[in-house]
Amino acid sequence: MQLNKFLAHTGTCSRRNAVELIKDGKVKVNGVKIMEPGHKVTEQDVVTVSGKRVKIESKLYILLNKPKGYVTTVSDEKGRQTVLDLIDTNIRQRVYPIGRLDRETTGVLLLTNDGELTQKLAHPKYEISKTYIAVLNKPLDPADMQKIKDGIQLEDGFVHIDSINYVPNKRYNSIRIGLHSGKYRVIRRLFERVGYEVIELDRVKFAGITKDDVRRGMWRFLRQSEIKLLIHK
Repeated sequence: MQLNKFLAHTGTCSRRNAVELIKDGKVKVNGVKIMEPGHKVTEQDVVTVSGKRVKIESKLYILLNKPKGYVTTVSDEKGRQTVLDLIDTNIRQRVYPIGRLDRETTGVLLLTNDGELTQKLAHPKYEISKTYIAVLNKPLDPADMQKIKDGIQLEDGFVHIDSINYVPNKRYNSIRIGLHSGKYRVIRRLFERVGYEVIELDRVKFAGITKDDVRRGMWRFLRQSEIKLLIHK
């Protein structure tokens, strides 16, 4: 296995970040500094990153129904609670969030120690599908809904959506919206552009995975069928 791929499989980082670690001279194989990401290694080799040995761990895939008030990071310099505070401390593998939800956004968040999958699902260029329910500060005018359907120009590019509808049996300020864009805070910015404030935002589906059977603040391991769905995206 190539060294950068090996590091990704250990959960240390993504394959791309592994290349940077290797080129920075932080990786050794059997005590020898290796500068070539394509260097071949086996599980019997002793691989260290910054002096600490890393091994391929069994893969874990977790679905969390994120509540408000938690930041989507491994640690926080301000001392705020992170999503990892919600995961069972008996899990020995180091898992990381796939992508981010801002502190006040709730809903589907995946965590894993699979570096390759993290890179594929989190990087904007792969345009993974996402569905949200947004509660606005006022009813959404049909003309403004049409503007969003037609596409919105934001500071960092044009955004096309997949679908937008009023949530059935709710007030007209509850909107279901689906898109593939990976832009930062894209839902909030779309509505701001047409004159609305998002007061609640819940991600109900990510890459085909829903949170229907997971209560807010709780988590479960992904089923094999869900893992296969993600891997073959």
